[in-house]
Amino acid sequence: MATYAILIRKHEKEGDGLMGKRAYLLKLVQDVRASYWFLPSVLVGVGLLLATFMGWVDNNPSVVPFQLPDTLLDTQADGARSTLAVIAQSIIGVTGVMFSMTLVAVSFASGNFGPRLIGNFMRDRGNQWSLGILISTFVYALVVLRTVQDGIDGGVAEYVPQYSLIVALGLTLVCVFTLIYFIHHVPETINVSRISASIGASLDRIIRKLIDENEDNTTPPPPPDRKADHLLSAGISGYIQTVNYSQLAKLADKHDWHIRLSAPIGSFVTPQTPVFEVWAAHSFGDTDAAVIKECYAIGAGRTENQNPTFLAEQLVEMIARALSPGLNDPYTAIDCLNRLAAALTVASTYQGGLQDRALDRVTFQALTFPRLFASTFPLCRQYIKPDALTLDHAVALLTDLLAVVREEDRATVKSELKALASEG
Repeated sequence: MATYAILIRKHEKEGDGLMGKRAYLLKLVQDVRASYWFLPSVLVGVGLLLATFMGWVDNNPSVVPFQLPDTLLDTQADGARSTLAVIAQSIIGVTGVMFSMTLVAVSFASGNFGPRLIGNFMRDRGNQWSLGILISTFVYALVVLRTVQDGIDGGVAEYVPQYSLIVALGLTLVCVFTLIYFIHHVPETINVSRISASIGASLDRIIRKLIDENEDNTTPPPPPDRKADHLLSAGISGYIQTVNYSQLAKLADKHDWHIRLSAPIGSFVTPQTPVFEVWAAHSFGDTDAAVIKECYAIGAGRTENQNPTFLAEQLVEMIARALSPGLNDPYTAIDCLNRLAAALTVASTYQGGLQDRALDRVTFQALTFPRLFASTFPLCRQYIKPDALTLDHAVALLTDLLAVVREEDRATVKSELKALASEG
């Protein structure tokens, strides 16, 4: 059996290239969307463009389709300079306070609900928009400030960007309302009920998406009844975050391969861990291995992209912390159990429920109801069994779930219900 092991030889940067161009680009887009810096950076660019545009308007006032009152256009250079300086100084100070509040919220959430929830706060659009609006206004005020000129007798004429100054005052008003919103939003984001609701909603959404994508698929074809001809190892350590299944299917059809993803998304791999098993009818070389390698990406941590069980395990972690002796908060645990039960209901009843996903010549461990269920109530059992209130509620949820799930999913629920009932 030929084994194509992709190894790190020189530098960690070489490992970055091993993840594959196609899958890495997809991972990069997902990371950018979830980052805390991207949206504020875009808004800073918008602020620079707006300052440039308003400077052009001030130099060409005839383009303004309406006439503003003279009282709005009579600011002197000293007044304009003082106003813009106060705006810039105040906003950058407020931005520092906002950043401190964000760090406090993130620290509180990670300490009480679990460090894996930090990503949810970083992805929060309210925080990103608030930071972006203030920073972009600060940049706008600085750019406009440098254009203000005092008049010099017999030399440079006084220049005051009147329209730019009006826009700066308008942006300042927007920043005031943004600060009000942010002060309200931060306590809201660390509300435990809101956190569990947000995770539960994301879990429901991803499950529905997976079911919709698998609507027309049939039972996946089995791989050939022999050992794989080639094994492709990970080459670097980390978590599998993204797999480009459609590209794998195209490659398998084109070259008459059968490919099996032996390490599911979300699993941790070492440099020697087999990721792909390949059955090839013809010759298979390093170039072919490199093409397959481009269809997956490895990162430093697990993400919810293509891996909804990560969200379910976040709810399990919240249950474990809520029922710890230090907190002893059964009602938070009950709320998280409700979210898990709701997701399982969707996984079994929404448009036929989760099924094994079929791709011609490509085999992988698709998310099914039993696999999702294994990441929910069974993981909670050791935490909820000492608490009578939470245990009774879990039994009631499973009893209700048993009445609505598909026939093929009932054995999975019955087994866990029996285990919990025996504990009670």
